[in-house]
Amino acid sequence: MTSTRSREWERDAIRVLEADANRSADTHLHVFPLPPEWGIDLYLKDESVHPTGSLKHRLARSLILYGLVNGRIGEGSTLIEASSGSTAVSEAYFAQMLGLDFVTVVPRSTSAEKIRFIEFYGGRCHYVDDPTQIYAEAERLASECGGYYLDQFTLAERATDWRGNNNIAESVFAQLVAERYPVPSWIVVGAGTGGTSATFGRYVRYRRHETRVGVVDPENSAYYEGWRSGRADYTTGKPSRIEGIGRPRVEPSFVGDVIDEVIPVKDAASLAAIRVLRERTRHWAGGSTGTNLIGAFQLISRMRAAGERGSVVTLICDGGARYEATHYDDDWVAAQGLDLAPERARIERFLATGTWESA
Repeated sequence: MTSTRSREWERDAIRVLEADANRSADTHLHVFPLPPEWGIDLYLKDESVHPTGSLKHRLARSLILYGLVNGRIGEGSTLIEASSGSTAVSEAYFAQMLGLDFVTVVPRSTSAEKIRFIEFYGGRCHYVDDPTQIYAEAERLASECGGYYLDQFTLAERATDWRGNNNIAESVFAQLVAERYPVPSWIVVGAGTGGTSATFGRYVRYRRHETRVGVVDPENSAYYEGWRSGRADYTTGKPSRIEGIGRPRVEPSFVGDVIDEVIPVKDAASLAAIRVLRERTRHWAGGSTGTNLIGAFQLISRMRAAGERGSVVTLICDGGARYEATHYDDDWVAAQGLDLAPERARIERFLATGTWESA
């Protein structure tokens, strides 16, 4: 039986999370400049302005709220996760806000920069030598210390209320209401856990919109082939170079049945796109935003070829400052064996002509 004190702590914890949502949930919707005669508008939902700097701020809050309302997180709980990226940064932020310990399992190869972000908010990192073991090790730690495993890769698709409650989909549609095409033709997102694509896919069906949902997938990721073949057990065994999206396996939170298309994107194209974005809009974003843009450009080209007018929405997932030493560093790019010049030229030709040329 839950004690009165425990329920009081739980109620206050939920209030704290809701207060954060009221302060930060409605992020900006920017316009990406396209020639007006195309009759197509491209919008960028800027998730980098969240307090922890990324789209994962929403997910972290939802995962912790999910644990609270299910009675699995209480005063003094230790929160455990398997993440070395933005999700862990945001979860550490919320754990600190609630006065809870937070431990995330990370590969030993995780960059010092990522570790600093997690530790800045009071989180602790538990290292494993084999990256594929992060899930099992997180479960073991949670069991050993009596903590709660946040389990983003399983719970992301159910922790967010897809019907509304100011989720990202509801926010986008509310912000478009005064635009010339208030119901977008396409929503384009990447998939890390798959939670964001599941939220958009369910929401547009629930609201009976004709909007289609496209998922972009970087190199080495399992989502494109898993979706194409219908194999939920598909794996590549390789990590993605585009942080925040792409997984070596199809994660449980990826709901392929609510996705209309999955578009594979070359990593060089993603990194070329964020450079063009910065030059044309001054928005400085990480590589996953570039992946989103490449998918959006291809769909816009297809719409133009079919004589369609309308709007397309995608996301600025996080800010570029986190990637100064990687995605924006020419030496790092060269060390990855990537040549951005041909992809950049392809992007510039699209922005001039409206036609996307296949590689």
